Amino acid sequence: MSDRDRNEQGRAQQARPRDALGRPLPYGQVGVEPISEEPLPPAETLAYARELLDQGRPFAAHEALEVRWKSCPEEERELWQGLAQLCVGLTHHERGNAVGASRLIERAARRLAAYEKGAGPTYGLDLGELIECSRGRVQDS
Repeated sequence: MSDRDRNEQGRAQQARPRDALGRPLPYGQVGVEPISEEPLPPAETLAYARELLDQGRPFAAHEALEVRWKSCPEEERELWQGLAQLCVGLTHHERGNAVGASRLIERAARRLAAYEKGAGPTYGLDLGELIECSRGRVQDS
């Protein structure tokens, strides 16, 4: 018997309920609504991730960005991975893991700074501002 939940195609898919910070809950408990794993266009992905962050769900925002990075054009991969990493850093922060939060924010910062030097689209995002905002959130507590 497999130790992972699978979908109809046999791909790993977590069926276990999760709390707002993405931590697994025991089967049978009520968790937050899982996000859709259907890719959205860039602007919709960003709006959805922002909405999830505003709801205090950085782990879910990371998942939304991860769906986009797995379906985006290759030249945008660093952007979406970096944004997802910022959200993972914020997740670690909310879970009380200061070291993990700082490491992920800095990893994301390097990835996004490198991406910004290229000519790839940023979809109206100020990547430097996002990095500084994320750094501020994890350093202020």
